[in-house]
Formats: sequence, C-alpha cells, structure tokens
Amino acid sequence: MSTRIVVVGGGTAGARLAERLPVTLLGEEPHAPYNRVLLADVLAGRYGPEVIALPAPRGGAVRRGARVTGIDREAREVRCADGTRVGYDRLVLATGSNPVLPPLRGLANGLTNGLTNGVTGGPAGREGDRLPAGVHAFRTLDDCMALGARVRPGARAVVVGGGLLGVSAARALAARGAEVVLAQQGEHLMERQLDAEASALLRGHLAGLGVEVHTECRVRGLRAPQGAVTAVELADGFVLDADLVVLACGVRPRVGLALEAGLDVRRGIVVDDRLRTSDPYIHAVGDCAEHDGRLYGLAGAALEQADVLAEVLAGGDAVYRGTRALTRLSLDALELAAFGEPVPRSGDDTVRLADATRGAYRKVVVRGGRLVGGVLYGDLGAVGTLARAWEGDEALPDAPLLHLLTQDGGS
Repeated sequence: MSTRIVVVGGGTAGARLAERLPVTLLGEEPHAPYNRVLLADVLAGRYGPEVIALPAPRGGAVRRGARVTGIDREAREVRCADGTRVGYDRLVLATGSNPVLPPLRGLANGLTNGLTNGVTGGPAGREGDRLPAGVHAFRTLDDCMALGARVRPGARAVVVGGGLLGVSAARALAARGAEVVLAQQGEHLMERQLDAEASALLRGHLAGLGVEVHTECRVRGLRAPQGAVTAVELADGFVLDADLVVLACGVRPRVGLALEAGLDVRRGIVVDDRLRTSDPYIHAVGDCAEHDGRLYGLAGAALEQADVLAEVLAGGDAVYRGTRALTRLSLDALELAAFGEPVPRSGDDTVRLADATRGAYRKVVVRGGRLVGGVLYGDLGAVGTLARAWEGDEALPDAPLLHLLTQDGGS
C-alpha cells in the first residue's frame, strides 16, 4: 500500500490499526503499545508489564516518545515536539482520553478541572503537572508503575471514584496488602454498568477483600502539608488518613489536537459512518471519537472502529453503525457482564434470578420484544445466549423470558 497512513496514539485503537495496516504509529508514551484493560492486574502483581504488550505491528514504523503538538492540514503534516514533521495522506487521531481530576482543595490549580484537553498522542498535559506525592491518576502504565512503587502492606490507600476503574484499583491495592477505602459519590458502585442489586453484591465482595466502601460520599480536599499527601477530607468533615490516593473519577476525550486544527468537535471529535472527521483526510477512532452523538469509552468499541477503519483505508466499503457489545469483565475470582440499560423504564419487562448461596445474580430488561439491557454477576453461564440476542438486536422468540436466563449454552 502506497498511501501514507499516520496514526497519532498508541492505545487500543491505534495499535489495532497498526496490526491491520502498515502505518506510522506515533505514541507519546515511552512503552510499546499495551492493553490498558489489564493495568489493574499489573498493579496487583499478577502480571509483569511485558505480559500486557499488544501484538507487534504488521509493518510500517512505531515511534515511541513521539509527542505530536500540531496538525498542518494544508501541508498534510503533523508536527512533533522534537521538531520533526511527518507527512501523511491519511491521518488517524487515536488520542484516547484523559483522566478527569476532580476540583479538590490541595490539587494544583491547573489540574482542578481535569487534565488539559490533550494536544498529544499519549498522556496529555503531563508537562507542569504537580500532583502531591502519593496522589495518582490510574490511566497509563507509568501511573501503574508509580503506584506499584509506593504501595506496601499496611499502606493507607484512598480510592476516589467507584466506577470500573476505581473498583479495579481498589481490588489491586488490597491484593498488595494495602488498607483500602473506596469513596464513591454516587448511590452505588459501577453505576454505569450495574443496578443496585448487583452493586450490593460487588460491595460485599470488596468488603470480603478488606476494602472499606463509602457510597454517597463526597471528597472535598486533600491534605499535603509538605507536598506529600497525608489525608483526604470528606464533605461531612470526616478525615481519612492516607499514604496513597488514587483518583479514578472518569475520563474525558482528548480533543486538543483536533480543536487546534479546526476540526468539528463537540464532546469528542465528530466522525461519520466511515470514521471521517470534518476533514476527509483525517479520521478518528477510540475514546476520542464521537459517532452519531455518542462516546463509547470502551475497548470493544475502539477495536470495532479500528477494524472498520482498516477496511476503509484499504479501499473497502465498510461502514460503522455503532457498537452493541456486551461488556464482560473478569476481576480475578469475580466475573460480571453488563450491557445496555440495566434499569428498566415504565412498561419494560424485567426478569431476575438471584442465588445468595453462590453469590450469583442475573437480570434482563426487555422492551418491545427486544433485549435492551442486563446484568450478570458471578455466574456467566447465560452470557453467550444474551450476547447474541443483544448484539443482533433482533426480536426475541416467544419462549418465556425466564428462558433467557436459564439457557446456559454458548458461554
């Protein structure tokens, strides 16, 4: 292929494109592309960093530590911080997302509303970041290694944020012997994926690992009198002693490069069904891309977008219609799967099966004869059947709804 394809960003989507096509991959991080989903396993000590490396590119070149600072759309070049320029025929922005840092007292002024928009291909905004010692985001391998270097048995760790990332970090720190407190502002853990019942089971699981969970708990600030964190202040005045603080408060698409280049940006970089931005020579995939008004922030969607774009760039007629993928998560001995809308609307049909003895829970939500959401916790025997029904978005058979939760084939 003679077309010069340049990919900015070495995360899940960028690395997948490099597997499929000969590209020039520009990644800001010094590491080879890696599976970000497995960072908690590295922190827990189950894997070494080398184990989570992604497959080597098909061809082309990978430049590590290449921070992209701008796009010259007229010349079709990207500018790098080291002064080099890289020409392209097609440019792919796979810049991912930044961790959101909450507006807490005790954080540097420039960080209180989250990291910068991100004008680079790796962990944006790191120049000039001055988090107190012991305070970490949990987004990159460097974040993971820095945390791992500080954690020790008996260390007091506070995780701020009870989403998937916060839960994963809390479990990993507990596995390393830390005394962990998880502070979640919402009513229950993993609100985006789980309903209240499944969340309660998850909370019990964490408690069994020694993690102290506080929901409806707002963090107000950090105490770091000598530049190193010593405590976390809660809004109700309670103070948690802390040697380590992990900020797991969500992510925000990195759109700085696109904004500076004058591309159409809303919440993310706007793309059409062929993953093109408002400039037909520039595409976007992964966490930074907004398709049909939706941001996914999921590895499955990033991979699907990258696969579609690989076909497009190879001259095919593939189109991206959105991702309908059941998200399956394995957290050591715990397994769960979630998809769609786990909380029913008025008029929806809902079926639940709970087994307190086995700590298992299954639930599906059906609307208009179609599966619109569900949660499986602890026992994923029915996941194959549900995945096919959900991803196909087809009318369900006339069999009783209970059949959906008791059909254990194909998992």
